[in-house]
Amino acid sequence: MVTATGFTIIVCLAACGAHVFSEFRGWKTGKAIFKIAASTAFLALAAQLDATASTYGQLILAALVLSWVGDVFLLSQKSRLFLLGIASFLLAHVVFSVAFATRPMNGTALIVGLAVMACIGIGVLAWLWKHLTDFYRVAVTAYVMAIVAMCALAIAVSAASGAWLLAVGAVTFAVSDITVARDRFVAPGPINRLWGLPLYYVAQIILAMSIGGAHPGIG
Repeated sequence: MVTATGFTIIVCLAACGAHVFSEFRGWKTGKAIFKIAASTAFLALAAQLDATASTYGQLILAALVLSWVGDVFLLSQKSRLFLLGIASFLLAHVVFSVAFATRPMNGTALIVGLAVMACIGIGVLAWLWKHLTDFYRVAVTAYVMAIVAMCALAIAVSAASGAWLLAVGAVTFAVSDITVARDRFVAPGPINRLWGLPLYYVAQIILAMSIGGAHPGIG
């Protein structure tokens, strides 16, 4: 029998699939409907896991809300709304980082995670640099720094707990961001959403599910 959280996850992934299908069909209304539905589902998942019952859960919920807002803004191709979307996701990464910082961490893993993620971040910036205007060079650099910090903290928390799913969720979120950057700055096209959107929603589901481990006796 499918649990309530299992049903919500299925709804999220099904709406994601419908969104990807709408992208390839060029159905703007469908894209909006299914994207909002999928994003609302990961908020519902956090609520089902009683996010408000712990500081960690509250922070994760706040970050997921910021992701939801970013998703709405990124439905538009207008530069101003795109920037608002990027700002929302930047804040989401920061809040996720604060949430992870409330959990026990492995110091060595934090240093190694920072080093590895910083190298990857520099590589991504080098790839994007020639495609960016001066303003976006500053904005994207700040965004990459936030992602590096978030992933490193998630790796440190995972190393301390021995459960690596949180790190997988954070890194998957980061990889999905690369598809957004590729679509906006390098090579626009629905192919970016074909693999970027599923990665994004899987990441949000994993991060929402991590709330369960913040409650005594769970996870």
